[in-house]
Amino acid sequence: MNKKLGVYICHCGGNISDYIDVEKVKAAVAGEDGVYLAKTTMFACSDATQKEMVEDIRSNNLDGIVVASCSPKLHLLTFRAVSERALLNKYNYVHANIREQGSWAHSDDKAGATEKAVSLVKAAIAKVRLARSLDPIIIPSKKAVAIIGAGVAGMRAAIELADMGCPVTLVEREYFVGGRVAQWDVMFTTNQTGKELVTRLYNEVIARDNITLLTGAEVVANSGSIGDFTLKIKVTPRYMKEKCDQNNLLKAIEACPVVVPDDFNFNITSRKAIYHNFPGEFPQYPVIDIKNCTRCGECEKICSSVDFSQQEQTVEVHVGSVVMATGFDPYTPAEGEFGYKLSDFVVTLPQFKRLTDINKDNLVYNGREIRNIAYIYCVGSRQSEGDNKYCSRYCCTSAIHASLEARNKFRNVNNFHFTRGIRTYGKQELLYAESLRKGDVYLQAYEENPPLVEVKDGQITVTINDIMTGGREISVIPDLLVLVTGMVPRADNSIASKFKLPKGRDSFFNEIHMKLRPVETVIDGVTISGACQGPKNITESVNSALSAAAKSYSFVNKGELALEPIIAGIDKDLCTWCGECEKACPFDAIKKEKQGEKEIAVINNSVCKGCGMCLPVCPVNAINLIAFSDREIESMIDALVSV
Repeated sequence: MNKKLGVYICHCGGNISDYIDVEKVKAAVAGEDGVYLAKTTMFACSDATQKEMVEDIRSNNLDGIVVASCSPKLHLLTFRAVSERALLNKYNYVHANIREQGSWAHSDDKAGATEKAVSLVKAAIAKVRLARSLDPIIIPSKKAVAIIGAGVAGMRAAIELADMGCPVTLVEREYFVGGRVAQWDVMFTTNQTGKELVTRLYNEVIARDNITLLTGAEVVANSGSIGDFTLKIKVTPRYMKEKCDQNNLLKAIEACPVVVPDDFNFNITSRKAIYHNFPGEFPQYPVIDIKNCTRCGECEKICSSVDFSQQEQTVEVHVGSVVMATGFDPYTPAEGEFGYKLSDFVVTLPQFKRLTDINKDNLVYNGREIRNIAYIYCVGSRQSEGDNKYCSRYCCTSAIHASLEARNKFRNVNNFHFTRGIRTYGKQELLYAESLRKGDVYLQAYEENPPLVEVKDGQITVTINDIMTGGREISVIPDLLVLVTGMVPRADNSIASKFKLPKGRDSFFNEIHMKLRPVETVIDGVTISGACQGPKNITESVNSALSAAAKSYSFVNKGELALEPIIAGIDKDLCTWCGECEKACPFDAIKKEKQGEKEIAVINNSVCKGCGMCLPVCPVNAINLIAFSDREIESMIDALVSV
């Protein structure tokens, strides 16, 4: 039976029609086999045109439609919905991209762009002639979500999901929640402290019965797919009982002979092997650093809460979706980079912030009272030579805020900022203005001519060719040099390999589309939030966490999922299992299975993405892609070459 087809060619408000003769395209395809009606429209995606399409499909009993417009990334779902409203199976609609592949690509050749548009539309018509109705793949979905990382983004996502009635397992590798925010005192622009924010979020987390918080916990294995992930989580004990006498604890800490650098304070101070970092860290009971503990027993003699009998446990969790909120690391400069490690008075911005929090009346570091402070910006970001080409975005504001805090808290502090141009965007610009009013000095260099740091006889000299004064060479001798470091991905990010998460050129986790699908990954059911996705401040991290929570909830809330049916299919009669398809599949969607006396390839429908990587490697052509069969593709090629 010949199909009755409708074809709609969009002007796109001039984006297409300024370079493609849409009327000529309509005339060229109107006589194609099966085309019942052909129309041009100013905006195919407008409500009015969508209603017109629905009416056309219903009144003319159309069997399929082609929409020639912009990228299917923008409006594939739009026109699928139009088909469904008209009671036409949405897989009997085919999209032709004549904007990105036509008018925009060939804006200098209108005749050529028109000719190409005709070819693209005819190929789409050839495909829709062979299109068949498909039903989505329905799979059950466990109504539960795991969140990896209990920083601000992770806790906020957990609270949101819990309030929607979804059970949540919140997994934190460290023994205390809060992530990097727990390390900060006063923060820009709210002047709220990290302790206050973490305390509020933690109290909300523990107040919800449907949130299970695991600290000292790490995902060691992952299996399954969207709707049914199985996570194996190793939980390392604190070797301390929850109820602990504070007086005995303090004595036990004092008695502990093991002293190690305190990573909570970015190693500018030290701690014992039994410790509790900071009053703003939760849960508020101590931990024994078992990696550094010598089991000398001194703490056991004093504090009865010490319990070395506690054992590691492995917890198995079943969830329908996973939210990644693993955060970031501050950039660590290489030895010698702007004087780093060449002087005891060169520190990073995170170290400086902890230093100003720890000191009370005078700013003292390594026995020296600090008065003149130099800040070198963009250390680890915007690198002309290096991997980190991106701007970390938060650092300018953070450095200016830290300098203001130092000026306001301590007497006679002078701040000298060596920048590549200030990027305090939005309302953060007010901090920059305040810094200027209070007398901070700003000097600026070009990227290819950064400040020069010399360390000689314990004295630091920072020299710049300042473009603000016409390239004049200016030198500053500071008491302390602060390197304003950017954000980089976590150094230990083994979780990425366990979930096969894609990374971008900046090595942060990569979303599918920054605007259209900003928190989804190509691994169905796994969303990303916060600074594991890229440099973000707290507000931006929370916004992405709420988005990730909403998207993950949409995967699990109904108890079942409708998945795309455009996946690979195996011809069992032809397949003889050679394993080539399994090697080619980037999503582990193909496994070997024995059926009778024969071994064949089997597709995991809930994991297959329909990418087609397995098709060309099959030596016996036993694999076809549903909706993109050899016959359909060949018909499109025939249409293209016949123009």
